[in-house]
Amino acid sequence: MTDTATMRRAVGAAAVGNITEWFDFGVYGYLATTIEAQFFPPDNHALAQLATFATFAVAFLVRPLGGLFFGPLGDRIGRTKVLAVTVILMATGTFLIGLIPSYSQIGIAAPILLVCARVLQGFSTGGEYAGAMTFIAEYSPDRKRGYFGSFLEFGTFVGYALGATVSSILPLVSSPAFMDSWGWRIPFMLALPLGITGVYLRTKLEETPAFQQLLDESGEREGAAAKHVMRDIFAKYWPAMLLAGGLVVTWNVTNYMLTAYMPTYLKDSDTMDANGGHAISSTASEWTQIAVLWAAVLVIPLLGKLSDKIGRKPILWAGAIGLVVLGIPMVLLLKSGSVFAVLIGLILMGLLLICFSATCPSTLPALFPTEVRYGSLSISFNIFVSAFAGTVSLVMSALVLATGDLNWPAYYLMAAGAIGVITLLKLKETAGKPLPGSLPSAASEAEARELAAGH
Repeated sequence: MTDTATMRRAVGAAAVGNITEWFDFGVYGYLATTIEAQFFPPDNHALAQLATFATFAVAFLVRPLGGLFFGPLGDRIGRTKVLAVTVILMATGTFLIGLIPSYSQIGIAAPILLVCARVLQGFSTGGEYAGAMTFIAEYSPDRKRGYFGSFLEFGTFVGYALGATVSSILPLVSSPAFMDSWGWRIPFMLALPLGITGVYLRTKLEETPAFQQLLDESGEREGAAAKHVMRDIFAKYWPAMLLAGGLVVTWNVTNYMLTAYMPTYLKDSDTMDANGGHAISSTASEWTQIAVLWAAVLVIPLLGKLSDKIGRKPILWAGAIGLVVLGIPMVLLLKSGSVFAVLIGLILMGLLLICFSATCPSTLPALFPTEVRYGSLSISFNIFVSAFAGTVSLVMSALVLATGDLNWPAYYLMAAGAIGVITLLKLKETAGKPLPGSLPSAASEAEARELAAGH
């Protein structure tokens, strides 16, 4: 039996970490041109833009290390302890970006310090997101795991939309001089109180029922040899890790295309005009994306709830096939120069993205048993995100600049969709079933009686 009040606290505690993480992504994406001006030499725009995206990608290079460290640790000492550490480290890294002096003040030390802060963010994020997925999945009743799991991505979109909104409003209510000096730092500094809130919420919760059951069955797990856990993960669970990786690639290529690359792609008039496209104004770009993000916030829980009724796979199929079929049409709309057409293109991309965002947080944890769930999910999630998704902005910027072909985002999305199709052919439906290694979980006495009777 899952207590409703405890379930709500668990969802809130997990989601606030995601809000903190994606608040930073929103701020970084929408202030990319400001970051470029603050931290890199001003005499080469193309090189500075690539350096800005490369700094963004640096965090993803260390995410697998964070997953390797925090994931197995969470399987040994518990979910809540590790998640309390990751959220405050992540918030600290974001806060520190707001304190770094500019390139004009300290020269090459500025981008070096920026990279160091991004490394701290990436390392902590390596244990944060997969742990939060595990945390919510293990607290959720079987028949509502899709609904409760969707609130993790609800937190993602709230965080990103908040970051984007704050970053867009600040220039409107302050002078250019203030923005260049301290205004741009304010959104990064707001991450610290968010992180402190996350620590408070997470330390007030008991361990998840699934992990507590594991403790009861196997005794104290703290101090278990990490090398044996790692060996078992790679030796026994590599097929599940590949399935998880396929979903992660499809989901997160779409995610970072929309949230990290589109803010620059849509308003980069130099690149657009030189290659047959038409940019829109910075203001139009920012507010159309913010509108799509806030709309996604409302739709994600509805799709999560729908996945509990019809299954995860039908919704995942819609997302994967949609990427293959609509990749080119979406990008044609996005480079048209018409604000209305751009809005339609972003809505299409957002709808395809939330097909994954609403269902993957409940699908991925169900691929692994309790004793290795946090570790296996952290490792597979972060390896595939780092290799194929976190570099989207850097790769897209480099390919478009090198080839002059503005359709590269479409090609990338279509390839991601094809990977999703192949993965779904092998994936089993997980909706309504107990997590591997866990007892059935119910939200009410009536539901518990049904489960006990085998219905």
